[in-house]
Amino acid sequence: MGGSVKPVPRHELVHEDGRRVFVYGAVRASSSLARRGAETGLGGIHKRFDLLTEEWVAISPARNVRPLDTAAPRDDEEGCPVCPGGIELPFPYEAAVFENRFPSFVAEPPLPPPGDLTAPSCGRCELVIYTSRHDTCFGRLAPVELGRLLAIWSDRSRELWADERHEFVMIFENRGAEAGATLSHPHGQIYAFDHLPPITAAKAEAHRRYRTQKALCLGCDLVRRESGSVRVVAPNDSFVVGLPFASRWPYEVAVRARRHGLSRLADLTPGEQLDLASALRDVTLRYDALFGLECPYLMVAQEAPRSQPDWHLAFEFFPFQRSRTTTKIRASVETATGLFLNDVLPEDAARRLAKLEVSAAPIGEDCLFVVQPAADSRISQRMEARS
Repeated sequence: MGGSVKPVPRHELVHEDGRRVFVYGAVRASSSLARRGAETGLGGIHKRFDLLTEEWVAISPARNVRPLDTAAPRDDEEGCPVCPGGIELPFPYEAAVFENRFPSFVAEPPLPPPGDLTAPSCGRCELVIYTSRHDTCFGRLAPVELGRLLAIWSDRSRELWADERHEFVMIFENRGAEAGATLSHPHGQIYAFDHLPPITAAKAEAHRRYRTQKALCLGCDLVRRESGSVRVVAPNDSFVVGLPFASRWPYEVAVRARRHGLSRLADLTPGEQLDLASALRDVTLRYDALFGLECPYLMVAQEAPRSQPDWHLAFEFFPFQRSRTTTKIRASVETATGLFLNDVLPEDAARRLAKLEVSAAPIGEDCLFVVQPAADSRISQRMEARS
């Protein structure tokens, strides 16, 4: 199957403000295509340490002035900053990644306020623009667009993990204004952290403890337990697709790699790429079909932190709906204690999702890609922004 994987060129450009832009596929960028500029600022980003929980909190005031287009109709591209010709991508493109104009973490952060409980916000914040088409979503991407997106995720993930300053890299999507998205154009994000976030650290420790105490791989044991349960939502050769035993959110779904050793996106074989793309699309289509609307959700890729050989690659979905008319709110108990209250039995939720019939165009081997730097991979000229 490897011979069917096609190259997709990656062009690297630089915004006038110094932010990197990666364009995947054909590109015809030039300074004459830039239309208008926008302010870029770090707004005093830094981290503060909470002595009570022993956790870091990222302070990012500049995020309050991010562009907002979610109030506009989905088919209205006017004013969208990431549509072709917009502020961020002022030229035709197929898919792109660029450093966030309003980041919480940057590679060269400013000095934090003085004190022993503050630290620089070191890391990366990138936006992944799935397609130039404004009026679509992840679940309705064309098969070729889905295959290309997986290749882009793998490309960016590989580079960010290669930076020793990054302890965790997280690819994610917030779908819908209810989930915190400020842009309706189909997109996701990638954060790179200079420390393990609390939940990630707890999971990493659980993997280590399981290996020490039981001499077993926790990832493999989870696959064994879940694949034989009634919580499986859809069959898949390479991934278990189902509701976790202790689901925190109604209709929460995990897509977990079966193969030991598949711990990051870069480890995917061509067959596993096809299965993953199909599984992720299937879950989002089932959500929309179940609730009869464009279901807001959080989708998070869980790649293995460093020195975690038992960690299996997983994608987690946290939908905001608990029925067609009601949403799940993380209220006082969950927020103040960390103890989640789930009012939908996971087995019941799985049965409702599994019985749905959803259809989409098949994702074939001709939709597989591998990213290759273009001959002009680093375009020397800057994308000049004009007021």
